[in-house]
Amino acid sequence: MGCCGKNNDVAGDRFDRNCVCEVVRAIKDIQDNAVDVDCQPCLTNCFLEPLGDLVAPSRRRRADTRVFVLKTKDGSPFHAFYRDGDKYDHDCISVFFRVESIFDGCCATLRVLEPKDKEGKEVDLLNECGTKIKLGKLCKVYDFESTDSCITVDLSCFCAVQCIKDVYLGICD
Repeated sequence: MGCCGKNNDVAGDRFDRNCVCEVVRAIKDIQDNAVDVDCQPCLTNCFLEPLGDLVAPSRRRRADTRVFVLKTKDGSPFHAFYRDGDKYDHDCISVFFRVESIFDGCCATLRVLEPKDKEGKEVDLLNECGTKIKLGKLCKVYDFESTDSCITVDLSCFCAVQCIKDVYLGICD
């Protein structure tokens, strides 16, 4: 039984794959195997190769990360905490991730990415009370910065994955 309440049986055979797990695994493979290709058929597909062509395929860009968002059963974005250099703020919550590793079939270590606006300032994704993510603030996110914060997740617990942008974060493998 998948996270969204759907049975994964195919023609009577048990089928233990989760689409979110498969997409995140593909993102990891694409990050690991960046190659040059001239034409791309679809600009919104998480399976789009090579890395760097998501969003801007006509302009060759150096990229080492495919930024993505995971969505829970109710459709809300999954979030995680991160530490940044500003010890005075308390808005260190993000919904943006980079896959670092996949193990045990469908578990993954994800790096939490700090959301930035066009001026390079941190985007506070929380509402005025600081208690919930305000979805409208996601539209202000233009870029991302790597953090030292990682989270381990069971990818089979998510119902959707949405790729956002390919970026260069300078992360060594």
